[in-house]
Amino acid sequence: MLNETETTRSLINRIWKRQATFVGHIMRREGLENLLTTGKLEGGRGKGRQREKMLDGLTSWMKAERVMELLLATRDRDVWKDMIANAMEQGT
Repeated sequence: MLNETETTRSLINRIWKRQATFVGHIMRREGLENLLTTGKLEGGRGKGRQREKMLDGLTSWMKAERVMELLLATRDRDVWKDMIANAMEQGT
């Protein structure tokens, strides 16, 4: 049973790490992906419950206080890598 739990934790951490490196890659560029990820496109809201944003999930996983803190950290690759490494050590 413990072996299954450790495997699940490892898998979740790998997913979060890959998402974090992907977001860092996107945020360093000024393109459509950057606009889509930060949600700065014009238009009306859809009906129903608001979707959970990838940046909100990363903010909680990396134990950052605000999304803006993450976005600023992505500009400096070394700081971003350190934040990812710290989040990986802490686990989920």
